[in-house]
Amino acid sequence: MARTWTDLLSPERLTAVVDIGANPIDGDPPYVDMLRAGLCTVTGFEPQPEALQLLLDAAGPNERYLPHAVGDGGEHELRVTWMNGMTSLLEPDVARLSTLNEFARYGEVLSRTSLATTRLDDITDLGPMDLLKIDVQGSELPVFQNGRTTLAGAVAVHTEMSFAPLYEGQPLFGEVDAELRAQGFVLHTFATLKKWPIAPAVIDGYIFTNHQQVIEADVAYVKDFGRLEELTAEQLKHLALLAHHVYASPDLAVRCLAQLVADGAVDDAVVPAYAEAIGRSVTLDGVRSDR
Repeated sequence: MARTWTDLLSPERLTAVVDIGANPIDGDPPYVDMLRAGLCTVTGFEPQPEALQLLLDAAGPNERYLPHAVGDGGEHELRVTWMNGMTSLLEPDVARLSTLNEFARYGEVLSRTSLATTRLDDITDLGPMDLLKIDVQGSELPVFQNGRTTLAGAVAVHTEMSFAPLYEGQPLFGEVDAELRAQGFVLHTFATLKKWPIAPAVIDGYIFTNHQQVIEADVAYVKDFGRLEELTAEQLKHLALLAHHVYASPDLAVRCLAQLVADGAVDDAVVPAYAEAIGRSVTLDGVRSDR
């Protein structure tokens, strides 16, 4: 029986996912298919007690969830808002929110509490991390800045990015992009793109249609695929698996597989096996690997 491409990859361990801000309010995380298939482990962080309990109640054997608030290591004020998904360490920008339909109500602060944060680089029992998924409502940049040592081993970052400031002093796309690029990551794809109607217009009686203003996106960054020779074989294997299972990116997966073959880390049958698995033809420098 022919070996599958994952058999040929034979990574030393399951792909390791770290989820900062694991609150399940936004539905399934991007890695859910890998988790359900038993292909990854998840270490999640969620400081809100009710959200943490939901995660603990539903956790499977490859999941663990911790109550830490990951940040810059300082003490901050947590603003709990009317819409749970806008709860943040940053103060909602009332003037800016008022320019978007309904957002002023969503960002209304209902309560405030002191919250101690922990630097990502100070979490000693974290274990390996291949994919960092993060959604902390405007506080992503301090996490990246205080997690550079840990992020050096990661091959992908899945982060929420803001293009319009919803909070006071919120770092926007340009600042966060510059930090991730400085750490050796490149933007791979926009997993989701959120547009919102500009207030006060209601077009044809529908408040949430007929709009083009981009406010946020979930963005996937990967280690620079122009420098894959700098990655270890294990990193390349997990990047290939993430490219395939999380981002439906066969081109990136094949580039990782080709590098592994060039490095002598896996059998050269892995590319034809991958082509067969996805039911496509794959060509490398004019050599075709048929399905």
